[in-house]
Amino acid sequence: MRRSSLRWTIPTLLALQLALLWVQGAQIHRQNQVLTGLREDIQTLADTLQDGKLPANDQEEAPAVPARYQAPSPPPRRVAVLGAEEEQDAAAKELKASRNSAQKAVKDAREVQSKLSIEENIRKADENRKVNAATTSWQRWVYGALAFVVLGLIARAVLRRNA
Repeated sequence: MRRSSLRWTIPTLLALQLALLWVQGAQIHRQNQVLTGLREDIQTLADTLQDGKLPANDQEEAPAVPARYQAPSPPPRRVAVLGAEEEQDAAAKELKASRNSAQKAVKDAREVQSKLSIEENIRKADENRKVNAATTSWQRWVYGALAFVVLGLIARAVLRRNA
């Protein structure tokens, strides 16, 4: 009598363990997909930061050396020609206008990029919400089925013990 209950209990427990391993594998796979997506997002962000880096000041990028150790910049040269100053002023104005235009373009591009980033984050959040809803729906069925199997095994044991 004892032997027949063990004959069904062990395969049932093995089947339950197999089902739980399958559920765990599905969860690990989903986590792997989320981590892969995050890694791609971080890589894209790092590439964007590397490509979009502009020097903040008017000079070209200088090495990271404290100011007290840098050689002083030479004073601007004065030109003795009368017309050269006017040409330099016009060139300086044109340079300043182009610099302002470039700064405005960069500012506009960053605004557009942030708006696109926000829209992309909203889309990803909706996608994650759908995946989580699908996952929780089948998880409820799995847990319900497991509970039903456990209750059936308990009822069977009680009935066999009473009979």
